[in-house]
Amino acid sequence: MKLSEIKNHLKNLEKISFQLPNGNLVPTHFHVTEVGKVTKDFVDCGGKVRSETVANFQLWEENDYDHRLHPDKLLTIIQLSENIFEFEDLEIEVEYQGKETIGKYNLDFDGINFLLTSKITACLAKDACGIPKDKPRIKISDRQNFSCDPNSSCC
Repeated sequence: MKLSEIKNHLKNLEKISFQLPNGNLVPTHFHVTEVGKVTKDFVDCGGKVRSETVANFQLWEENDYDHRLHPDKLLTIIQLSENIFEFEDLEIEVEYQGKETIGKYNLDFDGINFLLTSKITACLAKDACGIPKDKPRIKISDRQNFSCDPNSSCC
């Protein structure tokens, strides 16, 4: 989700809720403790220099059960951050404290809840690493003289 999308959603909400990938909701007394711009410069495994920039939201919860973040307040924080850091319409990454470490999530919206969706890793230089972009599909029935010896580890 991009910044422009979350701002549009926030304008139409009475309350904010975030749902974890396992279906549980982040407790309603959460705070958004940071809205920032994170730039990561790196070299991929193929030697190519890359850079990515995201808008980063950090969710935090504590025993402050009377505190609730309202949509207009989060919208104000986002707009302030945009002005200070001169954001473009960046993708949003959300950090949330799990049981053992901070998790990083992508963000989506289902019409009611903001969804913290799992991030995945990938090889960015598949061609340099010899990894095919798509796995070739082979129909066994098209192969002539196909036999599979149980000791050959082909099946």
